[in-house]
Amino acid sequence: MAVKISEKALDHVIDEMVDVVENSKDEIFNISEGARSEYERLVRELKETKDQVIRLIDDGDQLEQRVKFSRQRLAEVSKYFDRYTEAEIREVYENTHNMQTKLAMLRQQEEVLREKRNELERRLVNLANTIERAEGLASKITVILNYLQDDFKQVNEMIVDAKEKQEFGLKIIEAQEDERRKISREIHDGPAQMLANILLRSEIVEKVYQQGEMEKALEEIRSIRVLIRSSLYEVRRIIYDLRPMALDDLGLIPTVKKYIKTVSDYNNLDIDLVVMGRDIRLQQKYEIALFRLMQESLQNAIKHAQATMIKVKLEIGSNRITMLIIDNGKGFDTQIKKDKSFGLLGMKERVEMLDGSLNINSTIGKGTIVSIQVPYIN
Repeated sequence: MAVKISEKALDHVIDEMVDVVENSKDEIFNISEGARSEYERLVRELKETKDQVIRLIDDGDQLEQRVKFSRQRLAEVSKYFDRYTEAEIREVYENTHNMQTKLAMLRQQEEVLREKRNELERRLVNLANTIERAEGLASKITVILNYLQDDFKQVNEMIVDAKEKQEFGLKIIEAQEDERRKISREIHDGPAQMLANILLRSEIVEKVYQQGEMEKALEEIRSIRVLIRSSLYEVRRIIYDLRPMALDDLGLIPTVKKYIKTVSDYNNLDIDLVVMGRDIRLQQKYEIALFRLMQESLQNAIKHAQATMIKVKLEIGSNRITMLIIDNGKGFDTQIKKDKSFGLLGMKERVEMLDGSLNINSTIGKGTIVSIQVPYIN
């Protein structure tokens, strides 16, 4: 009975969290897209306004020169009015007056357009700040799915019914990259706790050193070094998971290369990358999804399969993207639904969002092959 009550309470908490995350997702998306659309529109309007200002300046300068000549002509006619007929004098006067009036109107229009240009530039600066803040918030939310998956793997043991577990996993996927409150707690419980442990171990080193036990002090220092390395890696992982800058700046292929080199160096692992097809930038949703799929597959191969060799193949064709992740790990039985399988559910959900297919072939003791195919037309 207590378990049932706990499950109901957990479902209630999860439902509320998903609702909050979905509302936040919609709000952030609307703010970002609205600001971006307005920014693009203002950029076009600013360009048109600047072109109009330049044209008005040119027209005004030409008209001003004509007014100057007309005024000279008017002065000549006024001085020697007895040489000209009344109609000629009136014509010169009216032409001069009309050009002066038109020049004044052009200068007034130029001033109005200058003020409009300045106002547009100010609005663009404000919109750029809004877009930057929205993107910054979105990038901080990106890491949430990983934390939700890791934490709820333990909670998953409390959920008995298979259908409830499936729905639970799908709700977590729907909340991907949208929940942000938990990140601060994860940093506090992760790297912060490691640093506190390092401080405590350093005090132990000091006491052991004062007691003259040099070997024990050296052993503690080695342990501290391991803790520092783990803490540094954890901090870098959190920063990188927020959103790799290279993904926006350079695209999918350079980011994948950099990530694989980093993971390979840190884990002292042989990871072979093969890139085929066209080296082009993809739409953002494809770059993010494919990078996360590759990232999740590598983490599974390293953490769970304990692989010693991994091969990643990425092929970008004219109408399809194919990704293969092959490892020589311990493998698993794909027919057995494990409790802690939210990572695979997340991958499946990502691929389905892109109308693609995900196939996982694994044999116990013989490794795993993850095959991802996504239709794409650039």
